[in-house]
Amino acid sequence: MMMKGEMWSNLGSTMATIMFMYAMFRQYFPPQLQDYIEKLSNFMYPYIHVTFDEFSGERMKRSEAFSAIQNYLSGRSSAYAKRLKADVVEDSQSLVLSMDYDEEITDEFNGVKVWWAASRSTSKTQQFSFYPASDDKRFYILKCHKRDREFITGTYLIHVLKQGKAIAADNRQRKLYSNSAGQSWHGYRSTRWTHVVFEHPATFDTLAMDEKKKQEIKKDLIKFSKGKEYYAKIGKAWKRGYLLYGPPGTGKSTMIAAMANFLKYDVYDLELTTVKNNVELRRLLIETSNKSIIVIEDIDCSLDLTGQRERMKKKDENEEAMDPISNKAKEEGKKESEVTLSGLLNFIDGLWSACGGERIIVFTTNHVEKLDPALIRRGRMDKHIEMSYCRFEAFKVLAKNCLDIDSHPLFREISRLLEETDMTPADVAENLMLKSDYDDEKETCLKSLIEALKAAKEEAREKAEEKEEKEKEQSVKGDLKQDTISAKDVKENGAIH
Repeated sequence: MMMKGEMWSNLGSTMATIMFMYAMFRQYFPPQLQDYIEKLSNFMYPYIHVTFDEFSGERMKRSEAFSAIQNYLSGRSSAYAKRLKADVVEDSQSLVLSMDYDEEITDEFNGVKVWWAASRSTSKTQQFSFYPASDDKRFYILKCHKRDREFITGTYLIHVLKQGKAIAADNRQRKLYSNSAGQSWHGYRSTRWTHVVFEHPATFDTLAMDEKKKQEIKKDLIKFSKGKEYYAKIGKAWKRGYLLYGPPGTGKSTMIAAMANFLKYDVYDLELTTVKNNVELRRLLIETSNKSIIVIEDIDCSLDLTGQRERMKKKDENEEAMDPISNKAKEEGKKESEVTLSGLLNFIDGLWSACGGERIIVFTTNHVEKLDPALIRRGRMDKHIEMSYCRFEAFKVLAKNCLDIDSHPLFREISRLLEETDMTPADVAENLMLKSDYDDEKETCLKSLIEALKAAKEEAREKAEEKEEKEKEQSVKGDLKQDTISAKDVKENGAIH
């Protein structure tokens, strides 16, 4: 048996012989013959390699393809790679595991086998570089058989990029943005939006609403999120408008949070009163990202965008002319927003609204009748959703959420009272909140709700009676006034005659 020392000695001699022969080959063989031999060796080697650099482009931006591949390989790397490394990816809520350098794993798609390897190269010269921390350049290498070239460069890579982006969207830390009067700075770029992490727990499962209505909204959202080709086909910007209207406490803000969690979209809470003019409004729109919900809450209170705006403006001008002290105080104060109805309409569905895609615009209002019809017509606010008072179907959701019960003997009386009384889901939920974990408190909560519904019913009855009495008094006063005028006319006409 060959000893270990002899084996290493023979291997060293073999490597030295190969290197000597390669040096002789490069030095003495004609270039034409060298090219021919290299082509022959390439023909004998049945694989092709595709490299994906981490940074690319003139400004050395991080490659979207590299990030997508990293996300795609994360699952297979954690399952099969012997050596792993963990990276914190921007906007991700979890660590991304990937194979370590010089590690290789296999992947198979539609019966075709490929090999992925992670590698890096280090520059020997120390010079200024756009690469972080050092001059290391990271890249992935895809190896596949020549016969599968067309399938790999087409179908397979499209699959990898699509799956990688989907994984990134699922792991992305979603954000809640708000616009401020000034500008904030991030790095070397100013932005008109500031953000916090979006962690609202609301979902459609916990939303107090009729189940049929919830399913209708969810289907509409799914259709929109998958409608890129359809919107392009019909020549419309990939966006959709929702109008949520109803009394306070009916869950309009909760609905927005449920929509964002369902679609995994960011939320941009736009405060119109801090927007100086139409130009700034347009800039805010440009800085919003795809896969986002742009929200303007209480649109009827944000700015006076109704038909009465000009009349109110003239009235204010007359009052200021009569009160110069008040006028001076207003001039010293904050300048009023100059956003116009026309500017807001262009923001919703004008030419600039097509900059980007997959955006949902949501208006909320307590008084839909006050809004300008042009603002909420179909095509701008595509879907109108009434957020109404709590009825029995919505109550059952709240009972399940708060008390973890699906039925109870008191449900029949509650159902009857809910049909006869207008109470918001917020008020109903407040009565159902447990103060302890005792089972008997669940019944106490239901009884508390029944008492609250009875009190609300009685209060509504008293208000209705009071209103009726006032209307009767006004009617009587009107009749007396009319009789007085008629008697005066008769007397004057008689005097004339």
